[in-house]
Amino acid sequence: MSFQSGYIAVVGRPNVGKSTITNELIGQKLSITSHRPQTTRHRINAIDTQKDYQMVFIDTPGIHIGNKKAINSYMNKAASSSFGDVDMVIWLVEALKWTKEDARVLEHLSKVDIPVILCVNKVDKLNSIDQVLPYLETLGEKFKANDVFPLSAFDRSHTKELRKLILKYLPIQKAIYDEDYITDRSQRFVVSEFIREKLMRNLSNELPYDITVEIEKFDLDGKMYRIAARIFVDKPSQKSIVIGAKGEMLKKIGRESRISIEGFLESKVFLELWVKVRQGWSDDKRALASLGYD
Repeated sequence: MSFQSGYIAVVGRPNVGKSTITNELIGQKLSITSHRPQTTRHRINAIDTQKDYQMVFIDTPGIHIGNKKAINSYMNKAASSSFGDVDMVIWLVEALKWTKEDARVLEHLSKVDIPVILCVNKVDKLNSIDQVLPYLETLGEKFKANDVFPLSAFDRSHTKELRKLILKYLPIQKAIYDEDYITDRSQRFVVSEFIREKLMRNLSNELPYDITVEIEKFDLDGKMYRIAARIFVDKPSQKSIVIGAKGEMLKKIGRESRISIEGFLESKVFLELWVKVRQGWSDDKRALASLGYD
């Protein structure tokens, strides 16, 4: 059989499970996840290379409405730009749920002429699969997908079957990346994302959207990585929240981050974290560019 490869955009509204399913499809943790919308801020290529194929999944920020800061504009552009330069799309929706943001994704999909697999996520929460049929019928009137696939992001047999379905549409061509690549992003980038994930999971509802992470030192010292990262917040009051009473919150975030980073780098890690106030960074295009949002 001829080798197949191609780019597959994983798209949908915020918090519908795009990063979780991307991690499942490549068989390892690469994209960060949390229960908060807009956890993913950048396009990330996650690469799964096997003997007969290479699938390059593009995990995108959720297309969203509102929050008109510069960072929201950046995320929407990062997401919408992925529709035009891929070989196929996995469109993730949530069973029985339809929002204005789902409708916005549909607008983009209506303008492209490539295969689209509609994945209906969280079917495991339904009492019966029959519950989803009227929803699919209504959705089918809005958009004719090439295939419809019911999915539970935590059921690995589902992701195995989804890979088979992807191969139905993946072009016959040479591999795009060398076989040892798992992402187009640097180790520094992935490490900064792992730290941001722990911040999003541990802190209060609004605070994570005013936080970003910059890696200042990333050195291999023998068999140990020495990493220093600066956490930027928007207001002085937020700095004390991130640090916590007697520094306990920052220690917890550092401990959880180090465990994830060691798993990714497959090496011991010495991690140092600092917190710095940089007011207005999320609504300042220059500041965003200097922090890697370019």
